[in-house]
Amino acid sequence: MSRPLRWIPEGGSLVEVTCRTVHGRLLLLPSKELNEIIIGILARAKQMYEVRICGFAFASNHYHLILWVKDAEQLSSFMCYLNSNLAREAGRLVDWGEKFWSRRYRSIVISEEEGAQAGRLKYVVSHGAKEGLVDSPGQWPGVHCVHALLNGEPLTGYWFDRSQENAARTRREDFDRLRYATPESFKLDPLPCWQGLTPEQIRARVSSLVNEIEIEASAARQDMPSLGVEAVLAQDPHTRPKKSKKSPAPRFHAWSRETRRALYEAYGLFVGAFRDAAEKLRSGDRTARFPTGSFPPHLQFVRAG
Repeated sequence: MSRPLRWIPEGGSLVEVTCRTVHGRLLLLPSKELNEIIIGILARAKQMYEVRICGFAFASNHYHLILWVKDAEQLSSFMCYLNSNLAREAGRLVDWGEKFWSRRYRSIVISEEEGAQAGRLKYVVSHGAKEGLVDSPGQWPGVHCVHALLNGEPLTGYWFDRSQENAARTRREDFDRLRYATPESFKLDPLPCWQGLTPEQIRARVSSLVNEIEIEASAARQDMPSLGVEAVLAQDPHTRPKKSKKSPAPRFHAWSRETRRALYEAYGLFVGAFRDAAEKLRSGDRTARFPTGSFPPHLQFVRAG
């Protein structure tokens, strides 16, 4: 089955991005060093591509991001930088030199409705607890946005300059792990639907979501204990689960039927215009005009204006 066309509504949109490791292996198993690396890469990517990061959760075999992007090109550049650097760094830590990601990232547009945006944030924040691995999202030992959402403090990690490290080894120089590391930090951006709220109001809403998550996770476990942090960290990162969750992803996250219908209609017009232009291009018409915000085959991204 062909991949859906990359599309961001005109003017920008909130999106949920998901990316999974190859075979569902636990190649992103949390560790202090990996956590610092992930935050460092996210901080650099955010600064370089000016993407707003509203939430994230990195599980052992996949991750979710909630981002605000202006167009598909910005999202593509951000994700290329993030995934290429993360694959090299995480693969190095767990001695994995093969293909790292199972496939290209999947992005889903989230509507402007508060119900849709807060609902997707709750889903992302619930990781760690909803699978029965820990009692509360705050206990997850990996990279997770819940603490930053609740206290408003910056997230801090490191960017490791491997070129300088390799040069130092060539010189037979002894150096510690952070000798050629640069501290990197960033703050989370509020959901678009919460931009008019005070930091205290946002934290109150997040706290309410976390309470709901803890209650729902406990009920799902039927009061049985969670796996626990020690058991999570004791897993082999090369482990391949016997069963992987595979369910069809929705095209959009919307709260109301009317909004979902409007998104489908806008996307349908975009796909129709793209297909018409692609057919003309295949017929030899080099003047075929692709819709704004698209990636024509073997041609540059089509920007507005």
